[in-house]
Amino acid sequence: MDHEEKLPRYRVLTGPDDATFCWRVSEMLDLGYQLHGSPSVTFNGDRVIVAQALVRPE
Repeated sequence: MDHEEKLPRYRVLTGPDDATFCWRVSEMLDLGYQLHGSPSVTFNGDRVIVAQALVRPE
C-alpha cells in the first residue's frame, strides 16, 4: 500500500486565513485532492478563520 492509498478521500482543513493555510491547501491539491465547494469564513473576534473541504477522486 503506497502513501496515496493511506490518505482519506475527504478532508476539511481549517485555520487562520494566512499564507500557512494557503500552503496547506496547496499541498493537498498537489497530492491529488480537489476543492469541494466554496471555503467557509468566519471571524472569531481576533482573526478570520477559514475552512475548506477537499476530496480525492478514486
